[in-house]
Amino acid sequence: MVELGGSGLSVARQCELLGLPRSSYYYTAQPPSERDLRQLRMIDEEYTRHPFRGSRRMRDYLEEQGETACRDRVRRLMQQLGLQAIYPKKRLSQENKEHEKHPYLLRGLAIVRPNQVWCSDITYIRLKGGFVYLTAVMDWHSRFVLSWDLSITLDTEFCVTALDRALERCRPEIFNTDQGCQYTSHQFTGRLKESGVRISMDGRGRCFDNIMIERLWRSVKYEEVYLKEYASVWDCRDALGEYFEFYNHRRRHQGLDRRTPWEVYQTGV
Repeated sequence: MVELGGSGLSVARQCELLGLPRSSYYYTAQPPSERDLRQLRMIDEEYTRHPFRGSRRMRDYLEEQGETACRDRVRRLMQQLGLQAIYPKKRLSQENKEHEKHPYLLRGLAIVRPNQVWCSDITYIRLKGGFVYLTAVMDWHSRFVLSWDLSITLDTEFCVTALDRALERCRPEIFNTDQGCQYTSHQFTGRLKESGVRISMDGRGRCFDNIMIERLWRSVKYEEVYLKEYASVWDCRDALGEYFEFYNHRRRHQGLDRRTPWEVYQTGV
């Protein structure tokens, strides 16, 4: 849109030329209410603990906590978070049927060295006055987080940004994701094909196909996110930067023989 004084065109005429409903010009997006934010936080925390809860059980849980919410409201909030009962997988990245899908390549595969398989996913991170989305690229064998990024929307760009940062370090043999539109997009898969990386995608409804990064999200939520109240996106970014530094270089894993992800990634064993 241009300034009225400079174009001689009314708002109605400009909207007509742009194919934009006139109501959209005057619309101002409203921030989420305190009630929405509070219940989004409660649903996110309870789902992380008990991913089998659907909208009915989640409504019952909220009522037990003294919250009032009908099932339709709970369903809407769960959809906003990308949560679906039964599957631990947080389906934030929705499928695009027009995008090319790739088979799951990890079934029966022994993952025994760094940069053999990388994986990526998206999760929800709450803020004091809203929320953002977090994506990360992780080496499957060592659990080393190669890169990560934040976005206020579920676009493809921040996933590609995280991928590009990881590829600056090294190149994997296989890259595994879900079938969300961010990962099946031509922009994302094109980067992998240009780098000669084989593409693997989870089977639909198979919650354990990308289990390593699901475990990462659980650690991030319980060890960082649920302990803080980020005032802004920048506060969140700074805090997550410190956490991933701790996770990579100082947090020892039982599954890695009490070593850190960096030690395993660096030594190759």
